[in-house]
Amino acid sequence: MSPGPRKPVRWQGSEPALRAVQVAFDVEEAVMEAIRVAAFHANVSTSTQIRSVLDLPVAARPKRPRLTVTLDAADYALLADRYGLAPDDRLGIKEAATRELIAFVQQQAPGTAPRTARAVRNSKTAP
Repeated sequence: MSPGPRKPVRWQGSEPALRAVQVAFDVEEAVMEAIRVAAFHANVSTSTQIRSVLDLPVAARPKRPRLTVTLDAADYALLADRYGLAPDDRLGIKEAATRELIAFVQQQAPGTAPRTARAVRNSKTAP
């Protein structure tokens, strides 16, 4: 029996990452917030902060620092309409969304915290 198709040479270095398993921790909101705040203050990802707390090895610097969000077909359709693009123009949508995120940061007054989803929720519930 054959061991299966060979991986391209450029993929062979990624094999350990492919075998890694993402673990989700079900904890109280206070624990999640404390981990996120600590990660924010350390300018690291929450994953890196968790590895640090668990005394696991962490990379000296992020391999690909980035922001992520999960978008489904309906999200792409909404964004396409918002940006005047075709829903299947995912690269164009990503570029427009990137510009919007950058504009969001540029609109923040110096010395003030960015308006987060949490701040928006809290301002809606405040008397």
